[in-house]
Amino acid sequence: MEAESLEAELLQDWQCPEGTIPIIRSPQNRPRRKTSFFSSSIQPDVDLGNNHEYAQVSLVGGNFFGASGRLNVWKPATFNGEFSITQIWVVTARGTEVINTVEAGWQTLAGTDSTRLFIFWTSDGYQRTGCYNLDCPGFVQTSHKLTLGGRIEPVSRYAGNQFEISIYIHKDKKSGNWWLRIQEIDVGYWPGSIFNKLFDRADYVTWGGEIINSGLEGRHTSTQMGSGHFAGEGYRKASYVRNLRYVDESRAIKDADPHNLAPLVSRPECYDLQMGNLKNYGTHFFYGGPGFSHRCK
Repeated sequence: MEAESLEAELLQDWQCPEGTIPIIRSPQNRPRRKTSFFSSSIQPDVDLGNNHEYAQVSLVGGNFFGASGRLNVWKPATFNGEFSITQIWVVTARGTEVINTVEAGWQTLAGTDSTRLFIFWTSDGYQRTGCYNLDCPGFVQTSHKLTLGGRIEPVSRYAGNQFEISIYIHKDKKSGNWWLRIQEIDVGYWPGSIFNKLFDRADYVTWGGEIINSGLEGRHTSTQMGSGHFAGEGYRKASYVRNLRYVDESRAIKDADPHNLAPLVSRPECYDLQMGNLKNYGTHFFYGGPGFSHRCK
């Protein structure tokens, strides 16, 4: 099956001169990233019970120096101060040591009217270090052409045009910094110095969706993931991530082998995931769902 998608635009609400960068003040109601799935990915018998739910795939147990992918962009409905995210994680979490992670993708947040670009990092498993975008010292932005936290438009429409953004994270061998490229723009880097000594490489990389289920209405949230439709609906209806690639020890960029991808779907009755078979889309998958429904209670 042939498919064609368009690049979404990363909108600038203002123009910044050379030598300066745009900074957006963060919304006050943004949920804090207190915990994540990573301990459960390493130890599948651990209860996910932290109100975060996922539909994603990972390459686990290697030496990775980066990851990339093209993320289909939507505006899923969000409620009760919750968020819906699609992103790439690059992670180190060896044994009982603390998690180091850099992340990038798109997000919708309850109470806001648009889908927005975001990045995140932590060096202690989401406890005290790290933040979104430029909310704290850490990420060093070098480009004035792109706004972290800025709007992404247009977004995909059900049975209509599909839009996506490209994200590439990689470790620079000489400096030890983790660089971020979005839509072919080198945005900046996370300095190696903000991570502990374990973050010389990544233990695994992950692509996919995440939501918060606050359960404030005494049932599962209606916050959507991806397009808000299940993976089985396929192209132009379900959301996707395509051209999954990683950077190996030789610094070569390689296609992820779908047979080596470990899926994690925390609530398949609410959000699910299926590997895809679209021509020219490389290794890819469809994912997402509506949240609360007759299946998801």
